[in-house]
Amino acid sequence: MTEKGARYIAKSSAIASRLLGGEMMIMSAVDSTFFTLNPVATVIWQAADGRMPLAEIVDQHVCAEFEVDPEIAHRDAERFVEELSSHGILLVSERPFSEPGVSPTEAA
Repeated sequence: MTEKGARYIAKSSAIASRLLGGEMMIMSAVDSTFFTLNPVATVIWQAADGRMPLAEIVDQHVCAEFEVDPEIAHRDAERFVEELSSHGILLVSERPFSEPGVSPTEAA
């Protein structure tokens, strides 16, 4: 069962990523766009398994690990996901990616 209005995020397979000195480095294989993620964005990236809704990632990982107002954390996480999804680095879906019939190419 999926949560109404939930957004699920998963990492694209067309990227290269590496954690160096506590910072996540990500490069798109499609257009060579390069990103260096801050610690909060790194936590979101690492939790982007396609099965946990973004809101839960923020609540269980970001708010639990960092002193941040939950409303601000959710807003900033949405912006972060929009930015990376616009480059094809994160995939976004209204359903978990592990559900039958849902593939990353169907990301909304």
